[in-house]
Amino acid sequence: MADPTDIRRVRGRRPRLLDLFCCQGGAAKGYTDAGFDVTGVDKDPQPRYPYRFIQADATAFVLEHGAAFDFIHASPPCQHDTDCQRIRGNDHPDLIAPTRTALETTGRPWVMENVGGAVPKLRDPVMLCGRMFRLANYRHRYFETGGGFHLEQPDHPAHLVPQAKMGRPVPAGHYGQFVGNFSGVPLARQVLGVPWMNRDGIRECIPPSYAEYVGRAALASLAPALGVAA
Repeated sequence: MADPTDIRRVRGRRPRLLDLFCCQGGAAKGYTDAGFDVTGVDKDPQPRYPYRFIQADATAFVLEHGAAFDFIHASPPCQHDTDCQRIRGNDHPDLIAPTRTALETTGRPWVMENVGGAVPKLRDPVMLCGRMFRLANYRHRYFETGGGFHLEQPDHPAHLVPQAKMGRPVPAGHYGQFVGNFSGVPLARQVLGVPWMNRDGIRECIPPSYAEYVGRAALASLAPALGVAA
């Protein structure tokens, strides 16, 4: 593991967060709302990403530059572990273990996020659900932590509202799943809090409220090193 460098910051400057596999920036919005200065990295162009963006291989970038950031978030592609892609017989790379290995070299606190199908490969993940943040959606996502950072598991409200079928239009009185080639992009933008995204971004994104929760916990953990009050 790399020896951590001093991360104390000039008063008034936001701590730096590296957003790996950033896609269209759902996580980035939440971390920005929490108080971070966010830089996103993705191998593909992301013209909808609303913050500083670098097009690069995420794993290679974190190995070279990760130690320069105060906190790192990684969302390696989830397609390998989604029901939708398995049903279609599509083949995608499994990047969870290589991403973890790269994160561990930085000496920085980090979180790695993925879908339910990846849970057997994640180490003691915390699950976040839309109902924890009063969203009209369930969208479970799982967060493995490392580098000395730990995340509390919030209480999980009961699922009392039925869901529409995967990718289908959302009937009255139901929650949408917003996956695959779903209809109802305007509704999904409103429900998840991602008004700048298109369908491609929405079906993979972390709702910003999830990342804001993680980000506030990260800032509290970092407070002693940053020389600020928690």
